[in-house]
Amino acid sequence: MSSPRTADPAGAGAGATRIAVTGSIATDHLTSFPGLFTDQLIADRLHTVSLSFLVDELEVRRGGVAANIAFGLGCLGLRPVLVGAVGADFAEYRVWLKEHGVDTDFVHVSAERQTARFQCITDRAQNQIASFYSGAMEEAAGIDLAPVARRPGGIDLVLVSPNDPRAMLRHTAQCRELGLPFASDPSQQLPRLTREQARDLVDGARWLFTNDYEASLLLELTGWRQEDVLARVGTWLVTRAEHGVTLHRRDTAPVDVPAVPTTRIADPTGVGDAFRAGFLAAAPALDPADAARFGCTLAVLALESVGPQDYTATRESLLPRIETAYGPAVAETITTALALPGDEPSHAPA
Repeated sequence: MSSPRTADPAGAGAGATRIAVTGSIATDHLTSFPGLFTDQLIADRLHTVSLSFLVDELEVRRGGVAANIAFGLGCLGLRPVLVGAVGADFAEYRVWLKEHGVDTDFVHVSAERQTARFQCITDRAQNQIASFYSGAMEEAAGIDLAPVARRPGGIDLVLVSPNDPRAMLRHTAQCRELGLPFASDPSQQLPRLTREQARDLVDGARWLFTNDYEASLLLELTGWRQEDVLARVGTWLVTRAEHGVTLHRRDTAPVDVPAVPTTRIADPTGVGDAFRAGFLAAAPALDPADAARFGCTLAVLALESVGPQDYTATRESLLPRIETAYGPAVAETITTALALPGDEPSHAPA
């Protein structure tokens, strides 16, 4: 067990948006393949693929999109509310999250199923092949957001991230019914959605998150053009791996934010989740481009760690990266608007 986060009343979340994060909570089984997946594919045999990879370095890590994002928010001084479904094997994981600033009171515990499992192989070009066992996540649709909205202090924003599709649709509908602003992050679940479901999850979102591939998939699935999407959302953030992120808004030229440079890639799992945590923590106090720069900074810390919840978020680890990537003026703007976690680590790897 690593050391618990140090409470920081002046952290990035002091007085900031109160965020509920709905979505998957899982255990990640991460392995690496020293070759390239593409070398194993035979062009005229793609209709009968049968591949097995001898993998290295099994890492069993805490994960799940919603839990990863909530962890990042907690490390930055917010107290996010995690909303999802888990199995009885969640007890130790719950303690971990609570120690790192996450409110787990609204996590449903299944009496029958285990916590979801994510299994991933990463090759030396950072390509990934993954599978996901939903387990207890299948019960997430039974979680009612009304009690979450009634908690002391209320909720200012709900992030609807990958989950059982029924849960994603219900929680999006409840946000509209309860008058709760929401952010949409359909990502890995897009292939499971119908056209109308995909449209429903996007329509009215304050923030829409996808990566570059998912952006194309979303357009194909919904049958909308980019301008149709932008007519329905506040800002669409498209992450582009080492190329950073592009912000799209209606009737406004796209804004490209470069990634933070790195020479130490450890594991790409959870990097997008860290970006979302950083962005959402900063968005209430900064313009979207600077919030994206802060998100990219947290993302590179995750990229340089094995496992999606094994980075250290402190002023000491964040500020030099912001200055190097974006310059002293941007660093000053960000640090003036955000009280970053102090020099005591909010997370030390196990």
